[in-house]
Amino acid sequence: MTRVKRGYIARKRRKKILVFSSGSQGAHSKLFRTANQQKNRALVYAQRDTSRRKRDFRRLWITRINAASRANGVSYNKFIQYLYQKQFIPNRKTLAQISVLDCNCFSTILKNIIP
Repeated sequence: MTRVKRGYIARKRRKKILVFSSGSQGAHSKLFRTANQQKNRALVYAQRDTSRRKRDFRRLWITRINAASRANGVSYNKFIQYLYQKQFIPNRKTLAQISVLDCNCFSTILKNIIP
């Protein structure tokens, strides 16, 4: 059987991985094997942190809404409960932005919803 050298194809594959991990330090950006391990680890972290980022932002929005609603004398729990009773499904991101950027508008929403 004839020998296959794989020339530029193997080099192209390795180069792609080295370019991916070029931001790493030391051997993690220079040597193929460690760069490949670093790439796999980076992709695992990236996948894990995409869902974690969503979780963290939702916590931030809830904290902001809670602070704004408590400033108006209502807890977050009651505020969300009143929103659901009025059949107004809350978008926490927009409510948080309103609470930070326009306090008067948020207090108006609060007064219109609370019985």
